[in-house]
Amino acid sequence: MDVPEYTTHASLENLRGERDFVWAGEGLWYCGSLEGLRRPCVAIVGTRAATPYGKRLASCFARDLAAAGCCVVSGLALGIDAAAHAATIDAGAPTVGVLGGGHRHFFPRRNRELAERMVACGGAVLSSFPPDQPAQPWHFLARNAIVAALSDAVVVIEAPARSGALNTAGWAAPRIPVLAVPADVDRSHAAGCHALIRDGAILARTAADVLEVLRLPTAVQVPVAPREGRGGALLVALGAGESSLDDLVETTGIPAAQALAELAILELEGAVERRGASRFARLL
Repeated sequence: MDVPEYTTHASLENLRGERDFVWAGEGLWYCGSLEGLRRPCVAIVGTRAATPYGKRLASCFARDLAAAGCCVVSGLALGIDAAAHAATIDAGAPTVGVLGGGHRHFFPRRNRELAERMVACGGAVLSSFPPDQPAQPWHFLARNAIVAALSDAVVVIEAPARSGALNTAGWAAPRIPVLAVPADVDRSHAAGCHALIRDGAILARTAADVLEVLRLPTAVQVPVAPREGRGGALLVALGAGESSLDDLVETTGIPAAQALAELAILELEGAVERRGASRFARLL
């Protein structure tokens, strides 16, 4: 990755205005374009050991925020970060990644190709460490501070009780809004998200909740992509109306537990609405 020498953006204030963040770094090194930081910026962060469910949610949030004109910021880690960056690229919007070390010691190596795609598509890869500085464990806490400082809101998706994403949320609160996406209460992958909500973070179901917090237009609806498998079968069964869980199970042949899991994902994506204890309606 071709790295400029020393960037002229020697402070966060030069990038995003007064942010009320205490930051003692020497400066910022970057590849690509920083124009995306002129947009409303939303950080999407979460666990590196993301489940398919978490990656799908990260992609949906990133896609819809990109469609609404936002720039997605994240830490270029595996899991949730990578899913958010990739979905933003696919939506045709810029995304900015922040490294935990120098560019010439890129980490994690598996995301180097993703980083090159980000730069090629009008985004940027930043670091508060010189290009020849190898990543150290404590660097990632500093990286999290930069992610928060560049953003207007932080969205946490799938974070266990001990997670770097919670550190990012800690840097953000109370300076900017922190939102967390819920999941089943007994899922360890979401324990951190539930703790954030318990402690005052805003519950986020879809990107529309983020846009509402930022007072950005929420009327733009992104069509739900055609779905296959159980989710698609449930959407077809719902049609344009309302149905009970029992009727959906009978119509589709999907076991009740699996149907509920798929309906929960569709609900978070804004495609389905729960009405009462066991009735659902298709929204999109």
